[in-house]
Amino acid sequence: MDTLKIIIKILFMIMSVVMMVIVLMQEGKSYGLGSLSGSNLDSYWGKNKGRSMEGVLVKTTRILLIIFLAGSAAMNIGSFQ
Repeated sequence: MDTLKIIIKILFMIMSVVMMVIVLMQEGKSYGLGSLSGSNLDSYWGKNKGRSMEGVLVKTTRILLIIFLAGSAAMNIGSFQ
């Protein structure tokens, strides 16, 4: 049983490092002074952002966040036994 806890903790640490890397790979949400004119919002890339690499990174971050929070809650509940 102790080896299972160690394996779960190692997988949890690997997942947290992967999540940090994915978050750092994403673009910033502020476009600087270009956002004042509004020209960036109506471009092809702005409309199809969900299908681009940025959209994939955002979706992956959300999925990993849900798994991370569920895993941390499960590890916390398991520690009270």
